[in-house]
Amino acid sequence: MSDERPQKPLPEEQLSREATSLEKAPSVSGPGASVAPVLPGQPVAAPALRASDADRERVVERLRDAVAEGRLDMEEFQERLEAAYASRTYAELEPLTRDLPAVGGAPAGATVAAGPGQEQAAWPERIGGAGTSSTAVAVMSGFQRKGQWTVPARFNAVAFWGGGDLDLREASFSQREVVITCIAVMGGIQITVPPGVEVDVRGIGVMGAFDQRGNPGPLQPGAPRVVVTGFAMWGGVEIRVKPLKSDRENKPRRRKEL
Repeated sequence: MSDERPQKPLPEEQLSREATSLEKAPSVSGPGASVAPVLPGQPVAAPALRASDADRERVVERLRDAVAEGRLDMEEFQERLEAAYASRTYAELEPLTRDLPAVGGAPAGATVAAGPGQEQAAWPERIGGAGTSSTAVAVMSGFQRKGQWTVPARFNAVAFWGGGDLDLREASFSQREVVITCIAVMGGIQITVPPGVEVDVRGIGVMGAFDQRGNPGPLQPGAPRVVVTGFAMWGGVEIRVKPLKSDRENKPRRRKEL
């Protein structure tokens, strides 16, 4: 009977055997295959990178533009919006805008017709910059903001036994979305916006009201979003949609039938 015992492989031989066995192992793919973990220092493919809040917001902004352009209906927008906020990686965000052109773009060979007043709007040129003023107060008096001025990201308007007029038709906007907070007590505030601008009214009225009048029409690509919020007691806040006088004059008139 031999006393010889099997020798243990040296570390170099053991590593060589393990590498050979890994090379010969069949690859597993398909829906049921498990994904190998990413080891520290190992490069990660771009689609697998984690998305940031800013990445998600950029996708949401593009989806809003697609709704304004008529490329998505509200049901599709809601589905993609929920998916965007639930996404964790670039791979999950990418399909949400895969079938959409760049902002303000159109398919090759397509022509985009500008509607009445759309040339006047020139929204990309009117968004950005510092706000002209951030507060307007009227106590037994009135205030007015009209013409060419820049609406800040947040604007506060207060009317107590008085009235105020905010005309946004020729205004620029510091950001794509601005919030106007109105406090009207035994007074009134009127906000005028041009057609094609999205308006979101969230104010609360107690023996008062937040009233939106006029048809905004189809949203224009790149147009800002105006959120109107606040409180009205024995007073009111009215949001009107009204084109500029020059736009009305340039609009072709319908001939009366005899």
